[in-house]
Amino acid sequence: MAGLNPGRPAVRRPALWRPLVLALAGLYFLVPLAASVVFTVDVPGEGITFDAYGQILGTDGFVSSLLLSLELAAATIAVVLLLMVPAMVALRLGAPKLRPVVEVVCSLPLVVPPIAFVAGLGTVLKWGPEHLSRTPLFQTFVAIQNPDFPVVLVLAYVVMALPFVYRALDAGLRAMDVPTLVEAARSCGANWPQALVRAVLPNLRGALLNSAFLTLALVLGEFTVAQLLGFRPFAVWIVNVSGSQAQLSVAVSVLSLLVTWAMLLALASFGGRTPTASASRG
Repeated sequence: MAGLNPGRPAVRRPALWRPLVLALAGLYFLVPLAASVVFTVDVPGEGITFDAYGQILGTDGFVSSLLLSLELAAATIAVVLLLMVPAMVALRLGAPKLRPVVEVVCSLPLVVPPIAFVAGLGTVLKWGPEHLSRTPLFQTFVAIQNPDFPVVLVLAYVVMALPFVYRALDAGLRAMDVPTLVEAARSCGANWPQALVRAVLPNLRGALLNSAFLTLALVLGEFTVAQLLGFRPFAVWIVNVSGSQAQLSVAVSVLSLLVTWAMLLALASFGGRTPTASASRG
């Protein structure tokens, strides 16, 4: 025991398995991406060429399908946040015992397969026009299936995004004292909507950004529901193009993946800045 020095803290050696796991994870993601890039630029008989990337903007349906997906994503983000933020705040303030019930309800889209979900949705869309043809609701069923902006996809994406938005908002609300913030705002003369907007939402910026990004990624990559309902957003367009122009479709997929990563890095950078840090920099 003479060799031990109780007054000197033990030096923790870095675990060697952590860099190994990170390296394996990096290879798992980067090797397929590198193979895809090589496939798009290496043309047999022509060598290295970037014609596939140059043809993206001029391909029929690229701009329209991408704009449609972005519009659907914006509408889905707005609807799901307007639905979930007040509900989650009210849950924290007035009914914390209902949290397990809400958690189970919001987790159901992870349990129900997308093919079963879209089958039920398609049945309802077919049933409505047949049985409500003489009522004003007939026009509603027709309007929500407008190919220029299918509202039915927004409703479907809102349901599919509930598990991710719930988890992100729940983590953000757990990190702050919501009752104290609301009581302080109310004591200063703010009503309930003002307390929510001015006291709670600024402290939920990171959770809101995470929710928006997860919803955006979901909408941009969703294929099953849109395909089976007969609409053509960006993911469906990529699959349709791959049948005749495989190299172009892979180039679009690589480009969309890089854009998604860039948005993720921008989100992480923007979400990590707090008002206090910004003020101290100024």
